[in-house]
Amino acid sequence: GDRTGLLAHLQSTLNAGLAVGAGLGGLALHAGTRTAYLAVFALDAMSFLVCAGLLLRLPSVTPVPSRRRDGLGVLRDRPYALVALLNTVLLLRLPLLSLVLPLWITRRTEAPAWLVSALFVLNTGAVMLFQVRAARGVTGLVTATRAVRVAGWVMLAACVVFALSAGASLWVAVGFLVVGAVLQVVAEMGQSAGSWQLSFDLAPEGRVGEYQGLFGTGVTIARTLGPLLLTSLLVEWGTPGWLLLGGAMLAASYAMGPAARWAAGRRAQEQVRQPVLVP
Repeated sequence: GDRTGLLAHLQSTLNAGLAVGAGLGGLALHAGTRTAYLAVFALDAMSFLVCAGLLLRLPSVTPVPSRRRDGLGVLRDRPYALVALLNTVLLLRLPLLSLVLPLWITRRTEAPAWLVSALFVLNTGAVMLFQVRAARGVTGLVTATRAVRVAGWVMLAACVVFALSAGASLWVAVGFLVVGAVLQVVAEMGQSAGSWQLSFDLAPEGRVGEYQGLFGTGVTIARTLGPLLLTSLLVEWGTPGWLLLGGAMLAASYAMGPAARWAAGRRAQEQVRQPVLVP
């Protein structure tokens, strides 16, 4: 029952680490010396060793063998696969901050290039401070699907605001981009909390790792295909592309509710069919 809250704490801590790492990298870039660069690489290597040491201290857990052995595994669970697919569409927000917005700002707006870094700091700081609070009300399937649905509307609003920054004067464009970034991070925190809850609640007991493996591929797909798709859609198409992206995310967020109920119904049917052992 504490998984979503725990993941929210991890996400907040991760963003704090990103902020520290970005700051250290910035100091190395500012120094611009061979010693500074080597120091950053050495510090990075040491962080891996520290993480390895922490993992070695964790208690050993006996693995539970899976009752099912088939080639397709979780892919046979079509309702859960659909939920994972819809979540992948929502995860197209991932390349926005790191790639698409920098291109959009430098090629389509009058805003200064340094705003890219400022928006990154804004996103990282907001997640670090508010992700745990955003996940606090997500406790089950109903609240999770509601959080995803609200995030869809907020993401649509963010896309509209980002589109308005094109062609605006310098400080008007900056204002639109900042407001859009705020809306985007609010949508990100709600979608993250909802998807975490769904990914665990809809997985059958004893196969959580396998199901999480499928759900987690959405991040890889979004980060791999997202840059090519979004660059063409947003930077080349402009306003129509932003509206199309926002509409697709809103549609995916609304489809998540029926898909989650379908998957939950399948779990309930499986539990009914399981034999009851009478001592």
